[in-house]
Amino acid sequence: MATVAAAALATPLLLASASPSAAQRQDPGDRAAMDASKLARKLVQKSSADDAFEHLEKFQQIADSTDGHRAAGSLGHDASAAYVYQQMKKYGYDVSYQRFDFIYTETLAEKLSVVSPAPRDVEIAAMTYTKSTPVGGIKAAVAAVPVDDTTGCEAADYASDTFTGKIALIKRGGCSFAEKQAAAAAAGAVGAIVYNNTEGSLSGTLGDQASAKIPTGGITQADGEKLAADLAKGPLEVSFEVRELQEKRSTNNVIAETRRGNAANTVMLGAHLDSVTAGPGINDNGSGSAGLLEVAEELAKREKQPTNKVRFAWWSAEENGLLGSEHYVANLSSLGKKEIKLYLNFDMIASPNYGLFVYDGDNSDGVGSGAGPTGSAQLERDINEFLDKRGTPHEGTDFTGRSDYGPFIEVGIPSGGTFTGAEGIKTEAQAKKFGGVAGIAYDVNYHAAGDDISNINMKAFAVNIGIIANAVGTYAHDISSLRKPVTTVPTDGDAGSGGGLHDGHDHEVTE
Repeated sequence: MATVAAAALATPLLLASASPSAAQRQDPGDRAAMDASKLARKLVQKSSADDAFEHLEKFQQIADSTDGHRAAGSLGHDASAAYVYQQMKKYGYDVSYQRFDFIYTETLAEKLSVVSPAPRDVEIAAMTYTKSTPVGGIKAAVAAVPVDDTTGCEAADYASDTFTGKIALIKRGGCSFAEKQAAAAAAGAVGAIVYNNTEGSLSGTLGDQASAKIPTGGITQADGEKLAADLAKGPLEVSFEVRELQEKRSTNNVIAETRRGNAANTVMLGAHLDSVTAGPGINDNGSGSAGLLEVAEELAKREKQPTNKVRFAWWSAEENGLLGSEHYVANLSSLGKKEIKLYLNFDMIASPNYGLFVYDGDNSDGVGSGAGPTGSAQLERDINEFLDKRGTPHEGTDFTGRSDYGPFIEVGIPSGGTFTGAEGIKTEAQAKKFGGVAGIAYDVNYHAAGDDISNINMKAFAVNIGIIANAVGTYAHDISSLRKPVTTVPTDGDAGSGGGLHDGHDHEVTE
Protein backbone atom coordinates (compact mmCIF):
# COMPACT_ATOMS: atom_id res chain seq x y z
CA MET A 1 0.00 0.00 0.00
CA ALA A 2 2.81 2.39 0.86
CA THR A 3 4.34 1.75 -2.55
CA VAL A 4 1.03 2.35 -4.31
CA ALA A 5 0.42 5.52 -2.29
CA ALA A 6 3.88 6.84 -3.10
CA ALA A 7 3.32 6.13 -6.76
CA ALA A 8 -0.04 7.85 -6.63
CA LEU A 9 1.52 10.90 -5.06
CA ALA A 10 4.39 10.93 -7.51
CA THR A 11 2.19 10.79 -10.60
CA PRO A 12 0.87 14.38 -10.37
CA LEU A 13 4.37 15.64 -9.65
CA LEU A 14 5.72 13.87 -12.69
CA LEU A 15 2.90 15.23 -14.79
CA ALA A 16 3.50 18.72 -13.45
CA SER A 17 7.21 18.57 -14.16
CA ALA A 18 6.55 17.28 -17.66
CA SER A 19 3.99 20.00 -18.37
CA PRO A 20 5.41 23.19 -19.91
CA SER A 21 5.22 26.33 -17.81
CA ALA A 22 2.94 29.19 -18.78
CA ALA A 23 5.98 31.05 -20.10
CA GLN A 24 7.00 28.02 -22.14
CA ARG A 25 3.47 27.64 -23.51
CA GLN A 26 3.37 31.29 -24.58
CA ASP A 27 3.19 31.79 -28.32
CA PRO A 28 6.48 33.27 -29.62
CA GLY A 29 4.50 35.92 -31.44
CA ASP A 30 2.81 36.98 -28.23
CA ARG A 31 6.17 37.17 -26.46
CA ALA A 32 7.62 39.29 -29.26
CA ALA A 33 4.62 41.62 -29.12
CA MET A 34 4.95 41.98 -25.36
CA ASP A 35 8.67 42.70 -25.57
CA ALA A 36 8.05 45.19 -28.37
CA SER A 37 5.31 47.01 -26.48
CA LYS A 38 7.40 47.20 -23.32
CA LEU A 39 10.51 48.51 -25.09
CA ALA A 40 8.54 50.98 -27.20
CA ARG A 41 6.93 52.48 -24.08
CA LYS A 42 10.33 52.84 -22.43
CA LEU A 43 11.95 54.47 -25.43
CA VAL A 44 9.08 56.90 -25.95
CA GLN A 45 9.19 57.84 -22.29
CA LYS A 46 12.95 58.29 -22.11
CA SER A 47 13.80 59.79 -25.51
CA SER A 48 13.93 63.54 -25.06
CA ALA A 49 13.79 66.45 -27.49
CA ASP A 50 15.77 68.48 -24.96
CA ASP A 51 18.56 65.90 -25.00
CA ALA A 52 18.44 65.68 -28.80
CA PHE A 53 18.73 69.47 -28.95
CA GLU A 54 22.24 69.11 -27.51
CA HIS A 55 23.21 67.32 -30.72
CA LEU A 56 21.77 70.21 -32.71
CA GLU A 57 23.91 72.60 -30.69
CA LYS A 58 26.94 70.51 -31.64
CA PHE A 59 26.02 70.66 -35.33
CA GLN A 60 25.64 74.43 -35.02
CA GLN A 61 29.05 74.73 -33.38
CA ILE A 62 30.57 72.68 -36.20
CA ALA A 63 28.96 74.89 -38.86
CA ASP A 64 30.07 78.05 -37.07
CA SER A 65 33.66 76.87 -37.21
CA THR A 66 33.58 75.62 -40.83
CA ASP A 67 32.40 78.32 -43.22
CA GLY A 68 28.85 78.31 -41.87
CA HIS A 69 27.68 74.99 -43.35
CA ARG A 70 27.99 71.20 -43.17
CA ALA A 71 27.73 70.33 -46.87
CA ALA A 72 28.96 66.97 -48.11
CA GLY A 73 32.62 67.15 -49.08
CA SER A 74 33.33 69.99 -46.66
CA LEU A 75 35.10 70.14 -43.30
CA GLY A 76 31.70 70.80 -41.72
CA HIS A 77 30.28 67.52 -42.91
CA ASP A 78 33.44 65.59 -42.09
CA ALA A 79 33.29 66.92 -38.52
CA SER A 80 29.57 66.12 -38.27
CA ALA A 81 30.16 62.56 -39.47
CA ALA A 82 33.04 62.11 -37.01
CA TYR A 83 30.80 63.35 -34.19
CA VAL A 84 28.03 60.87 -35.09
CA TYR A 85 30.57 58.05 -35.46
CA GLN A 86 32.09 58.77 -32.04
CA GLN A 87 28.70 59.02 -30.34
CA MET A 88 27.49 55.71 -31.75
CA LYS A 89 30.76 54.01 -30.81
CA LYS A 90 30.34 55.33 -27.29
CA TYR A 91 26.81 53.91 -27.17
CA GLY A 92 28.18 50.47 -28.07
CA TYR A 93 27.15 50.01 -31.69
CA ASP A 94 29.11 48.48 -34.54
CA VAL A 95 29.93 51.60 -36.55
CA SER A 96 31.50 52.10 -39.95
CA TYR A 97 32.11 54.77 -42.54
CA GLN A 98 31.04 54.14 -46.12
CA ARG A 99 33.16 56.32 -48.35
CA PHE A 100 32.28 57.37 -51.89
CA ASP A 101 33.28 59.97 -54.45
CA PHE A 102 30.93 62.57 -55.85
CA ILE A 103 30.91 65.97 -57.52
CA TYR A 104 30.93 68.65 -54.86
CA THR A 105 28.95 71.73 -55.80
CA GLU A 106 28.91 75.19 -54.25
CA THR A 107 26.98 78.16 -55.59
CA LEU A 108 29.24 81.10 -56.40
CA ALA A 109 26.62 83.46 -57.83
CA GLU A 110 22.88 83.49 -58.45
CA LYS A 111 21.51 86.82 -59.68
CA LEU A 112 18.65 87.82 -61.94
CA SER A 113 17.50 91.34 -62.66
CA VAL A 114 15.26 92.92 -65.25
CA VAL A 115 17.24 95.50 -67.23
CA SER A 116 14.37 96.85 -69.33
CA PRO A 117 11.72 98.04 -69.63
CA ALA A 118 11.28 98.40 -65.83
CA PRO A 119 14.43 97.49 -63.82
CA ARG A 120 13.96 95.22 -60.81
CA ASP A 121 15.68 92.31 -59.06
CA VAL A 122 14.26 88.79 -59.06
CA GLU A 123 15.35 86.09 -56.60
CA ILE A 124 16.76 83.03 -58.35
CA ALA A 125 18.32 79.75 -57.22
CA ALA A 126 21.00 78.11 -59.35
CA MET A 127 20.20 74.53 -60.31
CA THR A 128 22.71 72.01 -59.02
CA TYR A 129 25.17 70.96 -61.78
CA THR A 130 24.20 73.98 -63.91
CA LYS A 131 26.58 75.33 -66.49
CA SER A 132 28.02 78.64 -65.31
CA THR A 133 27.69 82.03 -66.94
CA PRO A 134 30.79 84.22 -67.24
CA VAL A 135 31.66 86.28 -64.16
CA GLY A 136 29.28 89.23 -64.19
CA GLY A 137 26.63 87.21 -66.03
CA ILE A 138 25.03 87.69 -69.41
CA LYS A 139 22.50 90.20 -70.74
CA ALA A 140 19.92 88.82 -73.11
CA ALA A 141 16.32 89.03 -74.16
CA VAL A 142 13.81 86.62 -72.66
CA ALA A 143 11.59 84.30 -74.70
CA ALA A 144 8.71 82.45 -73.03
CA VAL A 145 7.92 78.83 -73.85
CA PRO A 146 4.17 78.33 -74.52
CA VAL A 147 2.48 76.76 -71.50
CA ASP A 148 0.93 73.30 -71.77
CA ASP A 149 1.04 70.03 -69.81
CA THR A 150 4.64 69.39 -70.88
CA THR A 151 5.97 72.92 -71.15
CA GLY A 152 9.44 73.05 -72.66
CA CYS A 153 9.89 69.29 -72.84
CA GLU A 154 9.87 68.77 -76.61
CA ALA A 155 11.65 70.43 -79.52
CA ALA A 156 8.25 71.47 -80.90
CA ASP A 157 7.83 73.81 -77.91
CA TYR A 158 10.58 76.03 -79.30
CA ALA A 159 9.63 77.88 -82.47
CA SER A 160 12.43 78.05 -85.03
CA ASP A 161 14.92 80.85 -84.30
CA THR A 162 12.66 82.36 -81.59
CA PHE A 163 15.05 81.32 -78.79
CA THR A 164 18.44 81.75 -80.46
CA GLY A 165 20.66 83.89 -78.24
CA LYS A 166 17.86 84.37 -75.70
CA ILE A 167 17.04 83.13 -72.21
CA ALA A 168 14.14 80.66 -72.15
CA LEU A 169 11.41 81.21 -69.55
CA ILE A 170 9.88 77.79 -68.84
CA LYS A 171 7.09 76.76 -66.50
CA ARG A 172 7.72 73.73 -64.30
CA GLY A 173 5.87 70.53 -65.17
CA GLY A 174 5.83 67.48 -67.40
CA CYS A 175 9.49 66.47 -67.45
CA SER A 176 12.77 66.96 -65.62
CA PHE A 177 14.62 70.24 -65.33
CA ALA A 178 17.47 68.63 -67.25
CA GLU A 179 15.18 67.84 -70.19
CA LYS A 180 13.80 71.39 -70.23
CA GLN A 181 17.17 73.13 -70.34
CA ALA A 182 18.53 70.63 -72.88
CA ALA A 183 15.61 71.30 -75.22
CA ALA A 184 16.08 75.04 -74.77
CA ALA A 185 19.79 74.71 -75.52
CA ALA A 186 19.05 72.73 -78.67
CA ALA A 187 16.84 75.62 -79.78
CA GLY A 188 19.73 78.05 -79.35
CA ALA A 189 18.91 79.48 -75.92
CA VAL A 190 21.86 80.77 -73.89
CA GLY A 191 20.17 80.25 -70.52
CA ALA A 192 17.03 78.83 -68.90
CA ILE A 193 14.83 80.16 -66.11
CA VAL A 194 12.30 77.64 -64.75
CA TYR A 195 9.43 79.03 -62.69
CA ASN A 196 7.40 77.04 -60.20
CA ASN A 197 3.92 75.70 -60.87
CA THR A 198 2.88 76.05 -57.24
CA GLU A 199 3.60 78.42 -54.39
CA GLY A 200 7.07 78.53 -52.91
CA SER A 201 10.59 78.94 -54.21
CA LEU A 202 12.13 76.46 -56.62
CA SER A 203 15.47 74.74 -56.17
CA GLY A 204 16.47 71.68 -58.10
CA THR A 205 19.16 69.72 -59.86
CA LEU A 206 19.98 68.82 -63.42
CA GLY A 207 21.04 65.40 -62.19
CA ASP A 208 24.71 65.40 -63.13
CA GLN A 209 27.37 67.39 -64.93
CA ALA A 210 26.85 65.59 -68.21
CA SER A 211 23.20 66.64 -68.37
CA ALA A 212 23.91 70.36 -68.03
CA LYS A 213 23.83 72.29 -71.32
CA ILE A 214 23.19 75.95 -70.40
CA PRO A 215 23.10 78.10 -67.24
CA THR A 216 19.82 77.28 -65.44
CA GLY A 217 18.05 78.64 -62.37
CA GLY A 218 14.68 78.41 -60.61
CA ILE A 219 12.29 81.16 -59.50
CA THR A 220 8.89 81.35 -57.80
CA GLN A 221 5.58 80.97 -59.55
CA ALA A 222 4.70 84.60 -58.86
CA ASP A 223 7.96 85.92 -60.31
CA GLY A 224 7.68 83.67 -63.33
CA GLU A 225 4.12 84.71 -64.06
CA LYS A 226 5.07 88.39 -63.73
CA LEU A 227 7.95 87.97 -66.17
CA ALA A 228 5.60 86.20 -68.58
CA ALA A 229 3.01 88.96 -68.25
CA ASP A 230 5.62 91.67 -68.83
CA LEU A 231 6.94 89.78 -71.83
CA ALA A 232 3.45 89.60 -73.32
CA LYS A 233 3.45 93.42 -73.42
CA GLY A 234 6.74 93.70 -75.27
CA PRO A 235 10.47 92.86 -75.29
CA LEU A 236 12.10 92.04 -71.93
CA GLU A 237 15.85 92.09 -71.28
CA VAL A 238 17.48 90.63 -68.18
CA SER A 239 20.89 90.31 -66.59
CA PHE A 240 21.41 86.67 -65.61
CA GLU A 241 24.26 85.17 -63.59
CA VAL A 242 24.48 81.68 -62.16
CA ARG A 243 27.89 80.23 -61.37
CA GLU A 244 28.74 77.07 -59.49
CA LEU A 245 31.96 75.45 -58.27
CA GLN A 246 32.03 71.77 -59.25
CA GLU A 247 34.83 69.39 -58.31
CA LYS A 248 35.33 65.75 -57.41
CA ARG A 249 35.50 65.08 -53.67
CA SER A 250 35.00 62.20 -51.22
CA THR A 251 32.55 61.93 -48.36
CA ASN A 252 31.19 59.37 -45.89
CA ASN A 253 27.90 57.81 -44.89
CA VAL A 254 27.88 56.70 -41.25
CA ILE A 255 26.31 53.28 -40.67
CA ALA A 256 25.74 51.87 -37.16
CA GLU A 257 23.95 48.74 -36.01
CA THR A 258 23.22 46.76 -32.89
CA ARG A 259 25.77 44.07 -32.11
CA ARG A 260 23.00 41.53 -31.63
CA GLY A 261 19.70 40.74 -33.27
CA ASN A 262 18.69 38.62 -36.23
CA ALA A 263 20.34 40.09 -39.32
CA ALA A 264 17.76 38.32 -41.49
CA ASN A 265 15.22 40.73 -39.99
CA THR A 266 17.12 44.01 -40.10
CA VAL A 267 15.10 47.14 -39.40
CA MET A 268 16.65 50.34 -40.68
CA LEU A 269 16.20 54.05 -40.02
CA GLY A 270 18.02 56.91 -41.72
CA ALA A 271 18.46 60.66 -41.97
CA HIS A 272 20.74 62.77 -44.13
CA LEU A 273 23.50 64.53 -42.25
CA ASP A 274 24.66 67.02 -44.87
CA SER A 275 23.41 70.59 -45.27
CA VAL A 276 23.40 72.85 -48.30
CA THR A 277 26.26 75.35 -48.53
CA ALA A 278 23.89 78.26 -47.83
CA GLY A 279 23.60 77.52 -44.11
CA PRO A 280 24.18 75.16 -41.19
CA GLY A 281 21.16 72.94 -41.93
CA ILE A 282 19.95 72.54 -38.37
CA ASN A 283 16.38 71.66 -39.31
CA ASP A 284 17.41 70.30 -42.72
CA ASN A 285 18.57 67.87 -41.61
CA GLY A 286 20.27 68.20 -38.26
CA SER A 287 16.83 67.52 -36.78
CA GLY A 288 16.42 64.03 -38.22
CA SER A 289 20.07 63.23 -37.51
CA ALA A 290 19.78 64.32 -33.88
CA GLY A 291 16.51 62.45 -33.42
CA LEU A 292 18.16 59.19 -34.50
CA LEU A 293 21.13 59.79 -32.20
CA GLU A 294 18.88 60.36 -29.20
CA VAL A 295 16.78 57.25 -29.74
CA ALA A 296 19.86 55.15 -30.56
CA GLU A 297 21.37 56.13 -27.20
CA GLU A 298 18.22 55.17 -25.31
CA LEU A 299 17.98 51.85 -27.16
CA ALA A 300 21.58 51.03 -26.22
CA LYS A 301 20.83 51.76 -22.56
CA ARG A 302 17.67 49.71 -22.38
CA GLU A 303 17.96 46.73 -24.71
CA LYS A 304 21.01 44.48 -24.97
CA GLN A 305 19.21 41.62 -26.73
CA PRO A 306 17.00 42.96 -29.54
CA THR A 307 15.26 40.19 -31.45
CA ASN A 308 16.01 41.92 -34.74
CA LYS A 309 19.08 43.82 -35.82
CA VAL A 310 18.54 47.58 -35.74
CA ARG A 311 20.57 49.65 -38.19
CA PHE A 312 20.89 53.45 -38.29
CA ALA A 313 22.27 55.47 -41.20
CA TRP A 314 23.37 59.07 -41.55
CA TRP A 315 23.53 59.79 -45.27
CA SER A 316 25.90 62.17 -47.02
CA ALA A 317 25.38 64.10 -50.27
CA GLU A 318 21.60 63.90 -50.05
CA GLU A 319 21.47 67.51 -51.13
CA ASN A 320 23.41 66.59 -54.27
CA GLY A 321 20.82 64.04 -55.36
CA LEU A 322 20.40 61.28 -52.72
CA LEU A 323 23.93 60.18 -53.52
CA GLY A 324 24.73 58.63 -50.14
CA SER A 325 21.61 56.47 -49.90
CA GLU A 326 21.86 55.57 -53.60
CA HIS A 327 25.47 54.46 -53.09
CA TYR A 328 24.48 52.39 -50.06
CA VAL A 329 21.59 50.60 -51.77
CA ALA A 330 23.55 50.05 -54.98
CA ASN A 331 26.27 48.29 -52.99
CA LEU A 332 23.95 45.99 -51.07
CA SER A 333 24.18 42.33 -52.05
CA SER A 334 21.04 40.50 -53.08
CA LEU A 335 20.93 38.97 -49.60
CA GLY A 336 21.55 42.37 -47.99
CA LYS A 337 18.48 43.80 -49.71
CA LYS A 338 16.34 40.87 -48.59
CA GLU A 339 17.51 41.22 -45.00
CA ILE A 340 16.29 44.83 -44.68
CA LYS A 341 12.65 44.38 -43.78
CA LEU A 342 11.83 48.08 -43.57
CA TYR A 343 13.33 51.54 -43.94
CA LEU A 344 12.09 54.66 -42.15
CA ASN A 345 13.30 58.11 -43.21
CA PHE A 346 13.34 61.27 -41.09
CA ASP A 347 14.19 64.44 -43.01
CA MET A 348 13.24 67.84 -41.54
CA ILE A 349 11.28 66.95 -38.40
CA ALA A 350 11.25 70.28 -36.56
CA SER A 351 10.10 72.93 -39.05
CA PRO A 352 9.15 76.18 -37.27
CA ASN A 353 5.73 76.50 -38.96
CA TYR A 354 5.35 72.74 -39.07
CA GLY A 355 2.83 70.26 -40.35
CA LEU A 356 2.97 66.63 -39.23
CA PHE A 357 3.20 64.61 -42.42
CA VAL A 358 3.38 60.81 -42.68
CA TYR A 359 4.48 59.26 -45.96
CA ASP A 360 1.51 57.79 -47.80
CA GLY A 361 2.54 54.16 -48.08
CA ASP A 362 -0.71 52.88 -49.60
CA ASN A 363 -1.45 55.89 -51.85
CA SER A 364 -4.77 56.30 -50.04
CA ASP A 365 -4.61 60.05 -50.72
CA GLY A 366 -4.52 59.33 -54.44
CA VAL A 367 -2.06 62.05 -55.41
CA GLY A 368 1.39 62.09 -56.96
CA SER A 369 3.35 58.87 -56.97
CA GLY A 370 1.79 55.48 -56.31
CA ALA A 371 1.99 53.27 -53.25
CA GLY A 372 5.28 52.11 -51.78
CA PRO A 373 6.43 48.48 -51.82
CA THR A 374 4.36 45.92 -49.93
CA GLY A 375 4.66 46.72 -46.23
CA SER A 376 4.82 50.50 -46.73
CA ALA A 377 1.09 50.82 -46.04
CA GLN A 378 1.64 49.06 -42.73
CA LEU A 379 4.48 51.39 -41.79
CA GLU A 380 2.21 54.36 -42.44
CA ARG A 381 -0.60 52.70 -40.46
CA ASP A 382 1.69 52.02 -37.49
CA ILE A 383 2.84 55.66 -37.32
CA ASN A 384 -0.72 56.93 -37.71
CA GLU A 385 -1.97 54.66 -34.94
CA PHE A 386 0.77 55.88 -32.61
CA LEU A 387 -0.20 59.49 -33.30
CA ASP A 388 -3.93 58.78 -33.05
CA LYS A 389 -3.53 57.20 -29.62
CA ARG A 390 -1.84 60.37 -28.45
CA GLY A 391 -4.45 62.61 -30.04
CA THR A 392 -1.90 64.15 -32.39
CA PRO A 393 -3.23 65.35 -35.77
CA HIS A 394 -1.42 64.36 -38.95
CA GLU A 395 -1.73 64.23 -42.74
CA GLY A 396 -0.34 62.12 -45.52
CA THR A 397 2.42 63.18 -47.88
CA ASP A 398 3.25 61.72 -51.25
CA PHE A 399 6.14 59.35 -51.94
CA THR A 400 7.82 61.64 -54.44
CA GLY A 401 11.07 59.66 -54.32
CA ARG A 402 12.96 62.84 -53.53
CA SER A 403 14.34 61.98 -50.14
CA ASP A 404 16.45 59.06 -48.98
CA TYR A 405 13.61 56.54 -48.94
CA GLY A 406 13.70 56.74 -52.75
CA PRO A 407 16.53 54.24 -53.40
CA PHE A 408 14.98 51.77 -50.93
CA ILE A 409 11.59 51.95 -52.63
CA GLU A 410 13.25 51.36 -56.00
CA VAL A 411 14.53 47.95 -54.85
CA GLY A 412 11.27 46.93 -53.17
CA ILE A 413 12.07 47.61 -49.51
CA PRO A 414 9.00 48.76 -47.49
CA SER A 415 9.52 52.41 -46.60
CA GLY A 416 7.96 55.23 -44.64
CA GLY A 417 8.71 58.05 -42.24
CA THR A 418 7.74 61.60 -41.44
CA PHE A 419 8.58 65.18 -42.25
CA THR A 420 7.31 68.59 -41.15
CA GLY A 421 7.45 70.65 -44.35
CA ALA A 422 9.93 72.79 -46.27
CA GLU A 423 9.24 75.77 -48.50
CA GLY A 424 5.63 74.81 -49.24
CA ILE A 425 2.92 77.15 -47.97
CA LYS A 426 0.77 76.21 -44.98
CA THR A 427 -2.95 76.28 -45.73
CA GLU A 428 -5.70 77.72 -43.54
CA ALA A 429 -6.92 74.21 -42.77
CA GLN A 430 -3.44 73.13 -41.74
CA ALA A 431 -3.04 76.16 -39.50
CA LYS A 432 -6.26 75.16 -37.71
CA LYS A 433 -5.08 71.58 -37.41
CA PHE A 434 -1.43 72.08 -36.44
CA GLY A 435 -1.26 75.69 -35.29
CA GLY A 436 1.15 78.14 -36.81
CA VAL A 437 0.53 80.70 -39.53
CA ALA A 438 -1.30 80.12 -42.81
CA GLY A 439 0.03 81.63 -45.98
CA ILE A 440 3.73 81.27 -45.18
CA ALA A 441 6.20 78.43 -45.60
CA TYR A 442 6.53 75.56 -43.18
CA ASP A 443 10.17 76.61 -42.95
CA VAL A 444 10.90 80.12 -44.18
CA ASN A 445 14.62 79.45 -43.71
CA TYR A 446 14.67 76.36 -45.90
CA HIS A 447 18.03 76.07 -47.69
CA ALA A 448 19.08 79.43 -46.28
CA ALA A 449 21.51 80.88 -43.77
CA GLY A 450 18.65 81.19 -41.27
CA ASP A 451 18.35 77.41 -40.87
CA ASP A 452 20.22 77.62 -37.60
CA ILE A 453 19.70 76.63 -33.97
CA SER A 454 16.90 79.20 -33.60
CA ASN A 455 14.96 77.57 -36.47
CA ILE A 456 13.65 74.58 -34.50
CA ASN A 457 10.09 73.95 -33.32
CA MET A 458 10.52 71.89 -30.17
CA LYS A 459 6.93 70.61 -30.17
CA ALA A 460 7.28 69.12 -33.64
CA PHE A 461 10.74 67.83 -32.72
CA ALA A 462 9.37 66.05 -29.65
CA VAL A 463 6.46 64.47 -31.53
CA ASN A 464 8.76 63.08 -34.19
CA ILE A 465 11.31 61.78 -31.70
CA GLY A 466 8.40 59.93 -30.10
CA ILE A 467 7.57 58.43 -33.51
CA ILE A 468 11.18 57.30 -33.96
CA ALA A 469 11.32 55.86 -30.44
CA ASN A 470 8.07 53.94 -30.86
CA ALA A 471 9.17 52.51 -34.19
CA VAL A 472 12.59 51.45 -32.91
CA GLY A 473 11.15 49.88 -29.77
CA THR A 474 8.46 48.04 -31.69
CA TYR A 475 10.43 46.75 -34.64
CA ALA A 476 13.48 45.82 -32.57
CA HIS A 477 11.39 42.88 -31.36
CA ASP A 478 8.37 42.53 -33.60
CA ILE A 479 7.81 43.16 -37.32
CA SER A 480 4.62 41.12 -37.54
CA SER A 481 2.57 44.28 -38.14
CA LEU A 482 4.09 44.42 -41.64
CA ARG A 483 1.92 41.39 -42.48
CA LYS A 484 -1.35 42.72 -41.04
CA PRO A 485 -3.88 44.04 -43.59
CA VAL A 486 -4.44 47.79 -43.76
CA THR A 487 -7.72 49.63 -44.00
CA THR A 488 -6.97 52.61 -46.19
CA VAL A 489 -8.01 55.98 -44.81
CA PRO A 490 -7.58 58.99 -47.14
CA THR A 491 -6.31 62.19 -45.54
CA ASP A 492 -6.05 65.79 -46.65
CA GLY A 493 -2.42 65.29 -47.64
CA ASP A 494 -1.21 66.00 -51.14
CA ALA A 495 1.87 65.86 -53.31
CA GLY A 496 4.66 67.45 -51.37
CA SER A 497 2.57 67.98 -48.24
CA GLY A 498 0.08 70.74 -48.57
CA GLY A 499 1.70 72.19 -51.65
CA GLY A 500 5.10 71.97 -50.03
CA LEU A 501 8.10 71.08 -52.08
CA HIS A 502 10.22 69.27 -49.64
CA ASP A 503 10.82 67.69 -52.95
CA GLY A 504 12.33 71.02 -53.87
CA HIS A 505 15.54 69.93 -52.20
CA ASP A 506 18.49 70.39 -54.48
CA HIS A 507 18.03 66.77 -55.43
CA GLU A 508 14.76 67.51 -57.18
CA VAL A 509 15.20 66.20 -60.69
CA THR A 510 11.69 65.40 -61.85
CA GLU A 511 8.71 67.61 -62.24
